[in-house]
Amino acid sequence: MEYISRHMEDRILELSRSFSAILLTGPRQAGKTTMLQKLAQKENIGRQYVTLDDLADRDMAKNDPALFLQLHKPPVLIDEVQYAPELFTYIKIHIDRYHNPGDFWMTGSQIFRLMRGIQESLAGRVALLHMSPLSQREITGAPCMPFTTNMERLLAEQAQLQSVSAPELFHRLWKGSMPGLVSGQTPDRNIFYSSYLSTYMERDVRELSGSVDALKFNRFVTAVAARCSQLLNYHALAEDADIDIQTAKMWINILETLGIIFLLHPYSNNVLKRTLKTPKLYFYDTGLVCYLTRWSSPEVAESGAMNGALLENFTISEIVKGYQNAGLEPYLYFYRDRDTKEIDAILEADGKLYPLEIKKTAMPDKRLTRVFGVIDKSPLRLGTGAILCMADKLSAFDSDHLIIPIWMI
Repeated sequence: MEYISRHMEDRILELSRSFSAILLTGPRQAGKTTMLQKLAQKENIGRQYVTLDDLADRDMAKNDPALFLQLHKPPVLIDEVQYAPELFTYIKIHIDRYHNPGDFWMTGSQIFRLMRGIQESLAGRVALLHMSPLSQREITGAPCMPFTTNMERLLAEQAQLQSVSAPELFHRLWKGSMPGLVSGQTPDRNIFYSSYLSTYMERDVRELSGSVDALKFNRFVTAVAARCSQLLNYHALAEDADIDIQTAKMWINILETLGIIFLLHPYSNNVLKRTLKTPKLYFYDTGLVCYLTRWSSPEVAESGAMNGALLENFTISEIVKGYQNAGLEPYLYFYRDRDTKEIDAILEADGKLYPLEIKKTAMPDKRLTRVFGVIDKSPLRLGTGAILCMADKLSAFDSDHLIIPIWMI
């Protein structure tokens, strides 16, 4: 099985030289442990490895954290650390006493900001990174570059990237971006996703919420997948899965905590009063969406009723992964107001707003950019906008409105 190197590797080694603890969060099977073990081999300092998936080690970490850290002396890689929050106080004491950079590498299959009580223990002492499933740039071996609408950088980039046809793009979208699938470790996609849902998600959901009706939860996740790229509607999701709204809210929170989905919040400020407050919902892995919504092949997904939603989800998640892989927070929003004016995504950077529209066309119409004007009233300046589409090469309507192929993201 071939290891696909991750864009985050250099960032982790760099942070490890100045932080005593690094916590890498993200969904199970995204490749966190594999990458850190590879980096530990490179370091060659005899870093120990221990996983709290092992019940004996978990028990000791929870009930006698001091003894656990005596047996597993730093430098150490602790896997699935969310199972023993009791460890964090002792890790903090160790860090405050020794101040050794790189002593603790930790992984958690729950997103840190949503882990209860951990932030207080290690605030300011831990470097936090989030790893999603593979980005397309990682899969194709392209360099790490967070998405930009800077024409010069895009032109330089285009020369290094291989153009991708629409059917090939949908094949990538349908196949998914889990390392186990991409590397060929699990050749059968259906077996991979069905065991992923039953083995990991159900177990982790129980861990976070106590008892759970597996059938209803499966129905719920399928309903969420069917509504990717749409406004989050708890009422409709609850109805689909035959649960109450409170449970729907709890389960959305759990899917977000486990790094399966993320919410894109609407852009608003005091001037733009007519904007909606509801977030939109996306998956980190479009392969899982296609599996749940039963698109049996890339061709069917490309011609099916969800093709626009799938393409939008794929594009937004690739932009998010690009920023995360560089260790940056993506300031990404969408715009929708009560007059039904809508912009698929708005990137905020350097005091400017960069509006983006996502379209499944190879030849977009300039009229698509008219809606960008609605954010003119914002206190931030309007930056270069773009239509992200199926074009085969980079081009532009004018200097303020670019046409960027989705394969370049």
